Amino acid sequence: MSRSRPGSRAAAMLLAALLAFTLAPAARADDAPAPAQARHVVAIGGAVTEILFALGLGDRVIAVDTSSTYPPEALASRPNVGYIRALSPEGVLSVGPDLIIAQEDAGPPDAVAVLKGAAIPFETIPLARDPADVSANVRAVAKLIGVPARGEELAGAVERDFAALAAMRAKITSPRSATFVLSASGAAPVVGGSGTSADAMFHLAGVENAMAGVHGYKPAVDEAMLGADPYLIILMKDRGHGLTDAAVAQMPAFAGTQAIAAGRLHRMDGGYLLNFGPRTPEAARDLAALVYPELDLPAMPSHPWTRGSDTP
Repeated sequence: MSRSRPGSRAAAMLLAALLAFTLAPAARADDAPAPAQARHVVAIGGAVTEILFALGLGDRVIAVDTSSTYPPEALASRPNVGYIRALSPEGVLSVGPDLIIAQEDAGPPDAVAVLKGAAIPFETIPLARDPADVSANVRAVAKLIGVPARGEELAGAVERDFAALAAMRAKITSPRSATFVLSASGAAPVVGGSGTSADAMFHLAGVENAMAGVHGYKPAVDEAMLGADPYLIILMKDRGHGLTDAAVAQMPAFAGTQAIAAGRLHRMDGGYLLNFGPRTPEAARDLAALVYPELDLPAMPSHPWTRGSDTP
């Protein structure tokens, strides 16, 4: 029996997708149900990849995007289809998937439209910002890949972790403020304001966002930062651009804040902090432990999907 080569299959998929998109853009492949047991899945988005591996289905993930940094072997041992907001239909289809699962912020729109017109299911999950979103996404991904029972088990464990986190958060009687710095390589650091994943994580950790007056991720002008005067500053460990603590302290936006004066400047892995996957309760606990060290918060329960996570 002859078998088609992966390259030929991918080329055929892409041609079919382009024709479908050009001739019948109203037809949506994602209106069709996903395969009951998808075996060749492209995961686009750090949370999607974390969920699939936490479900014990890493062997079905055949390619990921650059934001899929956990578990480490996901990006290290599988083809990389590019940045989540700069996808190429050719790159995604070239690996021969039978299911594509992406976060809803995947793009650009034209590329997503072509992928949705392909002869394979393209499914999206919402961006999570609270415990209910996280558990709902776990169940949704598990259902898409045909293992709803595993999804219920994982979602239940994550919900119990969130309950443990809430009990820890109840110990906080005097909330402190912090500033999350997305990047600090330019003249003005880009900070996380209201409506961001950083702001949502601060809420879970019982921390006030010192930059809540800013919406989205925006450059912080010096006056706004000094007026906020955060107790602690959080930077992304993986996007520090080689900045030392001393260099950050000398930036006009930070100089003079109580965080710098007391040396309270910490780095956390960006995916761990902001992906809002199954590790979110643990990440929020670790953030709270940095801001409230005197509470001596207990460690979260250990799970197979949290081993090797970032630690403060």
